[in-house]
Amino acid sequence: MTSNEQSSHEEDARVPRRVIGTPAAGTAVLGDSPPPAPAEDPAVVLPDPAAAKRAERLVALLFLVTFLSGIAFIASYVIFQVGTVDSTAASNLALGGSLTLALFSLASGIVLWVRRIMPKYNLVQERHLMVSDTDTREYVDKTFVAGANESGFVKHKLLRRTLLLAAAPLGLAPLVLLKDLGPLPGTSLRHTVWKKGLRLTVEGTGAPIRAADFNSPGGILSVVPEGYAHDLNALAKATLILIKFRPEQFKAGTIKNWTHDGIVAYSKICTHVGCPAALYEQTTHHILCPCHQSTFDATDGARVIFGPAARPLPQLPIGVDSEGYLIAQADFDVPVGPSFWERGDAEAEAREAREKAS
Repeated sequence: MTSNEQSSHEEDARVPRRVIGTPAAGTAVLGDSPPPAPAEDPAVVLPDPAAAKRAERLVALLFLVTFLSGIAFIASYVIFQVGTVDSTAASNLALGGSLTLALFSLASGIVLWVRRIMPKYNLVQERHLMVSDTDTREYVDKTFVAGANESGFVKHKLLRRTLLLAAAPLGLAPLVLLKDLGPLPGTSLRHTVWKKGLRLTVEGTGAPIRAADFNSPGGILSVVPEGYAHDLNALAKATLILIKFRPEQFKAGTIKNWTHDGIVAYSKICTHVGCPAALYEQTTHHILCPCHQSTFDATDGARVIFGPAARPLPQLPIGVDSEGYLIAQADFDVPVGPSFWERGDAEAEAREAREKAS
């Protein structure tokens, strides 16, 4: 070995190694003074070395469980795709279970670290003015360094490494969740499954509805499109309420060409936050949403007369087929349910279409 190499090795030996998460040797944490050595205090109760070693292994195991659970959370997000009620339930179970286990094991490991490995003593904090003077900075500097030494973060390499390992996937989890910002829904929110010729059926039984059988003014039915009784994604936008009036009861807001023999169909999805607006006052002809008390006038195009909803319930154009069953004449001309940022474009297109048709 040359003299230069020997002097380099001697210099490396004199330079203390720095552990991630701790201040550099000789560097003050607060203030300008170097960190003092922790004072010997007879009131401090040190843990039993054998018990501390067993606790160290248990804490390391919990941190490894946190790491594996964090990996499972990310894997669950990729594996369990949503789209149906069952797949969404499975995704929620996998994501919630893995994240719960990760956070629980991480918290348990930290608690055991503090209770079984760190020394125990009583601290008395005196009340004083919160002034950042020199004495305060020196006190915080001293206690921080002493706490770092007492925690064993530097001494117990296994704990330090497994803690950093456990935190790694949890730090990546927010990046994975950014995927939920897209893709954009495009025009899917503007349309439902209703189309010309599709029959109206009673929700729950699936029975088609004859216009001649629905002949009592003041009657109301909850209606779904034929063939979609079990498609919850379709029903979330396509469910209707059907109300029977005398033709002379309709006001200017109702599009009479879209009714049949006094029967009018409105979206059941409240335009506030999407609750089912299915309560009906026969004497006042008011449709009520039970969630936030939005109230709509059923005789006037479901115009909002009270509550936080900002627009009427959309009206569906209806008619009858050759057998006398109620059918849709087209889809809604405006988006149903709560507002969204592209809805204005769809409503503008619907107004232009109405103007051309007239």
